[in-house]
Amino acid sequence: MKVTVVGAGAVGATCADNIARKELCTELVLLDIKEGLAEGKAQDMMQTAALLGFDTKIVGSTNDYAKTAGSDVVVITSGIPRKPGMTREELIGTNAGIVKGVCENILKYSPNTIIIVISNPMDTMTYLALTSTGLPKNRIIGMGGTLDSSRFKYQLSQHLGCSPSDLNAVVVGGHGDTTMIPLIRHATWNSAPVSNFLSADQQKQIVNDTMVGGATLTKLIGTSAWYAPGAAGAALVESIVRDQKKLFTCCVSLDGEYGQKDICLGVPVTIGRNGWEKVLDFTLNADEQAEFNKSAEAVRSMNEVLKTL
Repeated sequence: MKVTVVGAGAVGATCADNIARKELCTELVLLDIKEGLAEGKAQDMMQTAALLGFDTKIVGSTNDYAKTAGSDVVVITSGIPRKPGMTREELIGTNAGIVKGVCENILKYSPNTIIIVISNPMDTMTYLALTSTGLPKNRIIGMGGTLDSSRFKYQLSQHLGCSPSDLNAVVVGGHGDTTMIPLIRHATWNSAPVSNFLSADQQKQIVNDTMVGGATLTKLIGTSAWYAPGAAGAALVESIVRDQKKLFTCCVSLDGEYGQKDICLGVPVTIGRNGWEKVLDFTLNADEQAEFNKSAEAVRSMNEVLKTL
């Protein structure tokens, strides 16, 4: 099994580190456009192998896509964050060029790969990866909802005083502060609804804190988060390579599911060896469906920018 992570920044390197530690592949390629960065981080990680007890071979590459040949899964983290004064259109324009180029180069050497997109704006970049590559839709997966759902469980666990791993809670919709929808009505502590243990005010606070989870971290540490996004990417890789059929919220191509078509948006899916394999219908109520539709329109408006590039 071979996995490639494109982008050796904080998110990409953290994702690669998690993949290596769990021995999810025999060979892991870390690729970046910056000279020596991927090679240096790959060497640094390999020097932890004797201490951590893993045997994954990690190879660093400066833009040499030949080294990625035969990758079963490729995680794309490359792109730039939005900077002060930068418009949404400018961010999409810059990152669209990067993501499209990465996809083209990857498919030259790994035509049968499954692509996981982390680059932002994630919903639009996932849609671009799908439409520009022509790959079967099950082989293009956007990571966003996996991270958002993990942040949702964290917020719930803080109020409930419980282990996040005992919680089932999902966030659907777009991967953005105003487009994500934490489905607190569906959230459970083991099998019991969390609403049994939380006041209405607490539930509202949890939903709000989840939605601004990324912005909160950016304010605290001065840049985008990387530990949880990297771990979320690695969790998807694990479910693919080990064919775990785990349920994650992922940004995938919809064809009528949840009332939407011609869009990539976060919904609950099973992840296995073939990529995303099945969309689960959580039966949204009228308010939740209205929010989902609103989220879809916001993402669709960002996708329209692609037509101007």
